[in-house]
Amino acid sequence: MRKIKLLISLAVIAALLFLAGNFGVKYFLENRILKQVINRLTADSRVAEAIVTNVQYDAVNKKDLTTIKFVEYDIDNKPLPPRYFTFSGNTIQFQSLVVRFNDTYVKAGDKLRGKSIYLFWKVFLLDGANTKVYDLVNIDEIPQAYKLPRVRNKFEEKIWNNFWEYALNPQKAETMGIKNAQIEAPGTRFVPGFIYTINIEHDGGLRIDTLLIPEILKGERIIS
Repeated sequence: MRKIKLLISLAVIAALLFLAGNFGVKYFLENRILKQVINRLTADSRVAEAIVTNVQYDAVNKKDLTTIKFVEYDIDNKPLPPRYFTFSGNTIQFQSLVVRFNDTYVKAGDKLRGKSIYLFWKVFLLDGANTKVYDLVNIDEIPQAYKLPRVRNKFEEKIWNNFWEYALNPQKAETMGIKNAQIEAPGTRFVPGFIYTINIEHDGGLRIDTLLIPEILKGERIIS
């Protein structure tokens, strides 16, 4: 009888340990998946950088002429050829088309819809009659920074070609998994001594972050 009770007790303990182990594994996996989902929703990626390369006083207009260097990064985080823009002033904005996808795709890390996509359209400075605007890309082109390497991708081409339809027709947008499509124009004051980084939030839009240039680099001409 004692042996039977002992065997029953051992069986119960083994069953409890098995259930506890399964619960622990399930909790660990669910917790890891939850962390991955949170990371995807809160993540961002660098898409461009800018710095002030020159400031000269315009005696005619009595304003400072600010020249910025603008560099976009492609999907592999490699820099594209730099572009330079000069404005009579320093409150500069980047007009951009941004498409946000439904959170379900962001959470899943979908290859094409796992984060918001963007198109830098124009860079400008508002100053009434003296407003200055530079075109960055034609709206009907797939931006070079977003072309997937070695893949013939019609998905983004369709989005940019039909951007306004998706922006104005929620039902049409839903068929592509688009949450919304809109114009954004993040901007700030551009002054020497800072690096301006433009990031795309995976479940949001564009954001400009600033960072002081390290003291060791100030006043130096860097040879690469």
